[in-house]
Amino acid sequence: MTNEKMTLAEAYNRCDYPVPGNGKRTVRMLKEALERVEGETASDFYGTGPLIENFQAKLADYLGKPAAVFFPSGTMAQQIALRIWCDRRGLMKVAYHPLCHLEIHEEDGLKELHRIEPVLLADKDRLIALEDVRGLGEDIACLLLELPQREIGGQLPSFEELEAISAYCRGRGIALHLDGARLFETLPYYGKTAAEVCALFDSVYVSFYKGIGGIAGAILAGDAALTERSKVWKRRHGGDLIALYPYILSSDHYFEKRLPKMEQYYRGAVELAELYNGCRALSTRPAVPVTNMFHVHASVPKERLETALVAVYGETGIGLTANVRPIEEHSCSFEISIGDLYETVPKDLLHRAFERLNELLS
Repeated sequence: MTNEKMTLAEAYNRCDYPVPGNGKRTVRMLKEALERVEGETASDFYGTGPLIENFQAKLADYLGKPAAVFFPSGTMAQQIALRIWCDRRGLMKVAYHPLCHLEIHEEDGLKELHRIEPVLLADKDRLIALEDVRGLGEDIACLLLELPQREIGGQLPSFEELEAISAYCRGRGIALHLDGARLFETLPYYGKTAAEVCALFDSVYVSFYKGIGGIAGAILAGDAALTERSKVWKRRHGGDLIALYPYILSSDHYFEKRLPKMEQYYRGAVELAELYNGCRALSTRPAVPVTNMFHVHASVPKERLETALVAVYGETGIGLTANVRPIEEHSCSFEISIGDLYETVPKDLLHRAFERLNELLS
């Protein structure tokens, strides 16, 4: 594999052994999910039918909630959940982290579509703590917590901190919503069931294309009144499609396939982070991962790190990342999420890749 004038992404795509993730997103994902499904299985129809209703009931039970609704996207599900909590309280104001998905990735959808005012809690470089919630200087209808907090490396509060925040909110009539896009990935660290974690929250969103690796789709779970109201809003948002079965079937298939692997992914992330932290100019955030994801920070310019990575890929066939983003002139970072691929990587080659990277960054 030549590395002359090759971009990082091009070099990564030519690697024999990409390290993060579950593999390329191809049509094969759907074909695999459909292999064991009887061809005459009836489709869902505008949110009704055994196919969608059984999956919703299955996830409601798993999450420990009375009911659940399948959505085509988490963006839709979360905006709707917050709108319902605001309507119930008669107060169009919610609080969340400054780097919450709703704040930085949704083109102000919450504000423009629902006229909901966000209150940003905590500094952007740390988690929301109980003291931040206690220090709120204004009333809110709902507090959103993201587990893990992706944009700061997948950090997690302690379970005791979550319990304290939950008790505080319930004592003051504040709904607590869980952005659980990566909830499944947190369970090995907490040593809790999904239902035990979700019991602290009034509503929960989970994704089926993050660590689960499905095509797309999300579940919103909570009490029956919330989920029934969410169906109305789902139609208003254009999410009540005539059929969602490709997303539902792939979500179910990969949920069953990958949920039992979350401990394996977590342990792999801890192992890989140790290699990064042993490499000159590199460190991980957190220093020891608490889920299958973490961020790698480099105290060198983006261009220098990319040049070193391209060389390593060419020499070893090991692919560490396809993308590096600058932080400042002499620093950069990238994100790692461990999935199925990590176990397929020859460990001798992986160690050689880090030895070579350390040499190039010295």
